[in-house]
Amino acid sequence: MAYNNFLTLSLRTFCLLMIINTASAVSNWHKDTHQDWLNHGGDLYNRRYANKETKISPATASKLRLKWEFYAGKDITATPAIFNGTLYFPSWNGYLNAVKASDGSLIWKKSLEKLTGLNATGLVANVNWTVSRATPTIAGDLLIVGIYGPAVVIAVKRSTGELVWSTQLSSNVAGVITMSGTYYQGSFYVGTASLEEGLSIQQCCTFRGSFFKLNATNGAVLWQTFTLPDNGGKTGEYAGAAIWGSSPSIDKVRNHVYIATGNLYSAPLRIRQCQGQQNNQTTPTSSTDKCVEPENHSNSIMALDLDSGKIIWYRQLGGYDVWFFACNNLSTPNCPPGPNPDADFSEAPVMLTIDHLNRTKRDIVVAVQKSGFAWALDRDNGDLIWFTEAGPGGAAGGGYWGAATDEKRVYTNIANSASKNFTLKPSTKNTTAGGWVAMEARSGKILWSTANPSNATASGPVSVANGVIFAGSTQKKGPIYAISAKTGDILWSYETGATVYGGMSVSDGCVFVGNGYNVSLGAFLTYTSGTSLFAFCIPY
Repeated sequence: MAYNNFLTLSLRTFCLLMIINTASAVSNWHKDTHQDWLNHGGDLYNRRYANKETKISPATASKLRLKWEFYAGKDITATPAIFNGTLYFPSWNGYLNAVKASDGSLIWKKSLEKLTGLNATGLVANVNWTVSRATPTIAGDLLIVGIYGPAVVIAVKRSTGELVWSTQLSSNVAGVITMSGTYYQGSFYVGTASLEEGLSIQQCCTFRGSFFKLNATNGAVLWQTFTLPDNGGKTGEYAGAAIWGSSPSIDKVRNHVYIATGNLYSAPLRIRQCQGQQNNQTTPTSSTDKCVEPENHSNSIMALDLDSGKIIWYRQLGGYDVWFFACNNLSTPNCPPGPNPDADFSEAPVMLTIDHLNRTKRDIVVAVQKSGFAWALDRDNGDLIWFTEAGPGGAAGGGYWGAATDEKRVYTNIANSASKNFTLKPSTKNTTAGGWVAMEARSGKILWSTANPSNATASGPVSVANGVIFAGSTQKKGPIYAISAKTGDILWSYETGATVYGGMSVSDGCVFVGNGYNVSLGAFLTYTSGTSLFAFCIPY
């Protein structure tokens, strides 16, 4: 009897262990295959790549259907973050929102003004309240997000939206946070930007871009690295070189963080005189721009040490470039000498590994500039691997807000804000609209270029998932597109009802995107207001 009881108990124990192990395996399988989108760039590498996606493919993209629409009441331009079935995003009416990915139901929303006690700077057209435009960053149990003036970063509890800490990163009156930071091993990495270049000549400029490492638990500043020499708070010296787009990419092996910077707002008299003399030369200038000093890290790709913030290497890729809004009018007196291309990097580099010579691998970063040029650099030392003119540049792109990669190809938007002739390589066809371009990752060779079918600019970042590119149009009806990553063919489209200026996140057979953009500095008045976040899914 005792023996039989022992056998029964043993069998029960065995079955129970099998159930637990099976449940654990299922749970682990779910964790391994579930697609989270942790910041603007999606992951540590800023790739905007849903690498675990299986339901969406070139064969199924045409089956995408609207599953739900969440009414936020105002424009949404940030790429939604996704974690464990919840979407997190700010809306331009000053709220931070958390909704269920499954049905779009509201979990919580918080007024940033009430949450922080901060007042809007008044520098953004049509916005008189505290807002964020950055994708929130998943940081364990916290959600960390930057404020679009003043330049403050806050952390809230992911579960409730309750404020945990708040840290001001710049005292400049026009300072803002537009970058979506990256969380890694208890620290948060983010850069500062500014709206100073929208001020008058008399007011411009003193802001210097800088990059921070914060303690993610309490917001304490661990280090700060500036992109320009100290100007003593005086106008007429170096100013600008903001760090304002995308998410910094992190190399765990090299212990590097990679960023890219914007143009100068002002430069010292000696630099302006240098450029004036170069403009008056009758002989060609040398390949080295003597008007760009070593400490001037504007229009640059940079590698910083994760522990100290020390600059490991930098590559200046814009030459002399002093631009601010008042001098967009050529008749304005006292403007700095040209050329003034405003050739920012509005995105951080994407990180990838390519096949190189003799079947070797090479670790690189790639960033696309507002000039329309894509640059690939060696992660170790910043050596140039390749560069490609993907399309025409402009003050609002060129490349804008974020490229994507699946490591076979690098994909970018070309906003074509200046409506230039855009040759759709490798063909000879032209458009004056924006569009999208795919480049071979190992060489930069253009594989295809596709014009925006709605004949408008293409200002939003691109995303890639299982052979499909997702992108939006600024046209007033807000079309979005699924595009073949291999051929550039349009596979699917949908009109959201208002300008799509932001990017899309992808998870478990669904694509999430917001619409509307009738804010900013008043320069985009043809864009239309929106209200909603949409979920488009492959039917089960």
